[in-house]
Amino acid sequence: MRNHLDRHLSAVRNLGILAHVDAGKTTVTERILYATGTTHKRGEVHDGTTITDFDPQERDRGITIFAAAVSCDWDGHRINLIDTPGHIDFADEVERSLRVLDGAVAVFDAVAGVEPQSESVWRQADRYGVPRIAFVNKLDRVGADLDAAVASIRDRLHPVPLVVQLPIGTEDGFTGVVDLLRMRALTWSDGGETAVEDTVPEDLREEALRRRRLLEEAVAERHPAALEEFCDRETLSAETLSGALRELTRTGDAVVVLCGSAYRNRGIEPLLDAVVAYLPSPSDVPPVRGMPGGAAGMRHAEGRMRDAVDGMHGTVHGMHETADRRQPESVDRMQNAVGEERPADPAAPFAALAFKVAATPTGRLTYLRVYSGTIEKGDAVWESGARRIERIGRILRVQADRHAQLERAVAGDIVAVIGLKSARAGSTLSAPGAPVVLEPPGVADPVVSVAVEARASTDADRLVSALARLAEEDPSLVVRTDPETGQTVLSGMGELHLEVAVEKIRRSLGLEVNVGRPRVTYRETVARGVSGLVFRHVKQDGGAGQFAQIVLDVEPLDAEEAGGVAETGFTFRSAVVGGRVPQEYVRAVEAGCRDALAEGPVGGHPVTGLRVTLTDGATHVKDSSETAFRTAGRFGLREALRGCAMVVLEPVVEVTVTVAEDAVGGVLGDLAARRGRVTDSAVRGGSAVVTATVPLAELFGYATRLRSRTQGRGTFSARPTGYAPAPAVTTTR
Repeated sequence: MRNHLDRHLSAVRNLGILAHVDAGKTTVTERILYATGTTHKRGEVHDGTTITDFDPQERDRGITIFAAAVSCDWDGHRINLIDTPGHIDFADEVERSLRVLDGAVAVFDAVAGVEPQSESVWRQADRYGVPRIAFVNKLDRVGADLDAAVASIRDRLHPVPLVVQLPIGTEDGFTGVVDLLRMRALTWSDGGETAVEDTVPEDLREEALRRRRLLEEAVAERHPAALEEFCDRETLSAETLSGALRELTRTGDAVVVLCGSAYRNRGIEPLLDAVVAYLPSPSDVPPVRGMPGGAAGMRHAEGRMRDAVDGMHGTVHGMHETADRRQPESVDRMQNAVGEERPADPAAPFAALAFKVAATPTGRLTYLRVYSGTIEKGDAVWESGARRIERIGRILRVQADRHAQLERAVAGDIVAVIGLKSARAGSTLSAPGAPVVLEPPGVADPVVSVAVEARASTDADRLVSALARLAEEDPSLVVRTDPETGQTVLSGMGELHLEVAVEKIRRSLGLEVNVGRPRVTYRETVARGVSGLVFRHVKQDGGAGQFAQIVLDVEPLDAEEAGGVAETGFTFRSAVVGGRVPQEYVRAVEAGCRDALAEGPVGGHPVTGLRVTLTDGATHVKDSSETAFRTAGRFGLREALRGCAMVVLEPVVEVTVTVAEDAVGGVLGDLAARRGRVTDSAVRGGSAVVTATVPLAELFGYATRLRSRTQGRGTFSARPTGYAPAPAVTTTR
């Protein structure tokens, strides 16, 4: 029985397609579905006929907005594939997908190489430890250069790229590849559905042998068994080379690089072979770890979860890290404290993680990655978030917006279920008799907000319900009521993110919505601190009183220190000697200081980038308590901040603009007018590429402006890079 289960798991691949917007990942996904016989017609992004980009907004805009799951079969293996968005505004969709994947294919444009969002999703995958292979796409484009693309991967992403193919032909003459492992040529004709295998062309043989030798040397340098064979035989067999590439990929010591043209259906079958050969199955990855169950264990797990989440909210100078956040440090602390392993075994107790929730005409779909055990229709499961029993109504195999019913789901599966009422993205589902809490995906802090209101007052309640449902489906959307204006404020990861959310309300419910001008989320930080601030909290109103006295030092964090505190931007330590403040009261002071970080003294923005030291204090034998010291910490830090020199920080982004060379002057002038600082410029494939750092607030409406300045030929992408002081807002209170 064990061997049968191992064979089942070893034939499963759970992978994602990652890339910068317009690198061709959706086309790669569509060609995979076509090559595996899952579809019988090639879906095209420009025609709006793709399987995975099924949402009307995705087809209208020509980009992937929502992560879409599909399944297919190749060479006796089940491939569960998630096509992820490439736009930075939807990085949270990538985050939730990476949390449940065992491997990934990173797609790169052969002309542009590594682009801003390519780098962002690569870093996300790094933090999750997801093994990857690389596919250099669009080799048929003018200016395509495999070696230049590989060099950009090495220089900007810093992996060890192991190129296993050599292109046959260049640009429009690209017809196939040389497989360097088996030294064979694979070519595709314009109307050919599958590759034609042949000997290596004579004019490429010397170059193919040279590259094969370089590949062998690079592998032998990093793999002991391959090194031993290489020393004995001065060469490596295809089997040894393949096995070494498999191990190097899974350990993350190297990245296998393939190439092709997805649009022209060239290079897809070898890519599928590489997915099966090199990326791990569920049985190849370590058992998932989580918090133990039971009543006491669940309470402990939830407390540890809250501690981890405390380290997830707020950011120092790292909006880039916020947008890509996994919080590995806080999660590691959470898991290393106590951990319970659940192996990828259908016979083990059931454990699954919900990573996506979607409302569809067929019901509320909850997407699950099953890590251990088996579930069937009608089974009862424990839902960790609401701490209640839920019942599985139906189990579905997902093909984007199409579904096929299943009788059961087992360890290693990615499925959707109907019937769960309270589960959210990040919820753990487990067997009621063996509850567990798994690490949830990170949730990014929103950076842009708009005020929304129903155009008709009679639709106000419907709008509230619609916004609540949006926030339930997409945790990176936050809905709140402004306490001063009473307006409903919708916050998200960018202008496009909010635009898509509002349009979804309009289309799905037919609601007319008024939207205010976007606003960015500012931060406040300490430029010059204070020391020796004494704060005494005394309250006496009958009965037990409250007494707490604390002495605080407040100072700014330096950049290196700020980057090492799990993105909270806040450190607290106690220098109290002689037990003048008991340890439990010290923890209460820290909690109170964290409470005070919610609103700064300049504009009420969250405070970040500071160190607070408790240097002294005093207690009362009867009236001191944790509540009193927490209150003292909150109000004491607020008073200290009013005495500090404070600086307001604004989010900044790295903008990469691609335009015709004759339009560069106008683009540079416009960037300068938006307070942009040019950091790099280059010419790629006949186009000029300008990179600049620009305040996010200055980018609203930039897409329209760029199109008008370049006659519609210019494009740009933006990647969050951090926070910088906003002009003319430094103040001392």
